[in-house]
Amino acid sequence: MKRIGVLTSGGDSPGMNAAIRAVVRKAIYHNLEVYGIYYGYQGLINGDIEKMEIGSVGDIIHRGGTKLYTARCEEFKTKEGQLKGIEQLNKFGIEALVVIGGDGSFRGAEKLTEHGFPTIGVPGTIDNDIPGTDFTIGFDTALNTVIDAVDKIRDTATSHERTYVIEVMGRDAGDLALWAGLADGAETIMIPEVNEDMEEIIKRLKRGHDRGKKHSIILVAEGVGSGVEIGQQIQDKTDLETRVTVLGHIQRGGTPTAADRVLASRLAAKAVELLLVGEKGQMVGIENNKLVYHPINQALKKKKSLDQEMYQLSKELSI
Repeated sequence: MKRIGVLTSGGDSPGMNAAIRAVVRKAIYHNLEVYGIYYGYQGLINGDIEKMEIGSVGDIIHRGGTKLYTARCEEFKTKEGQLKGIEQLNKFGIEALVVIGGDGSFRGAEKLTEHGFPTIGVPGTIDNDIPGTDFTIGFDTALNTVIDAVDKIRDTATSHERTYVIEVMGRDAGDLALWAGLADGAETIMIPEVNEDMEEIIKRLKRGHDRGKKHSIILVAEGVGSGVEIGQQIQDKTDLETRVTVLGHIQRGGTPTAADRVLASRLAAKAVELLLVGEKGQMVGIENNKLVYHPINQALKKKKSLDQEMYQLSKELSI
């Protein structure tokens, strides 16, 4: 193998730049040429590809977002689009590819492998919803962003004696809400993996109010539903003054934490190592702080399980 490519796809996450840097420098260390593919699979189809050197990834390890940019690409979901992408890879003499992204990105990588093109996936998403790894690149940074925001909101909730509903990202996974809720002492955490009874939430709020509690924090994962609608239901049923904050895309940006920089560097370097020994169709991950890898197609068939002990602890500590 003489030449590999790297791309980022789907939603950006802090630490993607650290992963790109690791791919490029690990590959060059092993005497490989590296080509960066801009704008994800759309850029692959369009041939938006250029050679990367050691200096190409200088001064990016601490930056959020992705140097290679990212884009959604409906065309790549089709066989024709996938074959166009492989045609561009062959045109540039690229023999294997590292794909950094979430489950949608991995599905693209899986299709390339099915067409005979060696591909390794690196999990990069703030949602932490990829099976086969304890953590994904960007989750820790997004989590700390949420915690910082909730800390600030709690100050004003205390000052005004209000109930605050805070909607966080995560798509169909509740990890961001669960981890942030436990770290911030939220009274209620609503996640898609657990069907929380609204009447029970109301009873809990009223019980707290009756014993003199002046404010409450409720974290809602976006997969549950609209934080605005949930906030309105709470106010209507409790007569407690309720405010809603939707954190939105602030969770996807920012300087990556040390944990995300180290994780990204380790996972991306491992991806290059796998390509060098002839692996393909694999995703790298971390389990119990050990680097692992699993077939992408197996990971995509599963759903990441919720840490039930952590969820139960959050309920016990919020009495």
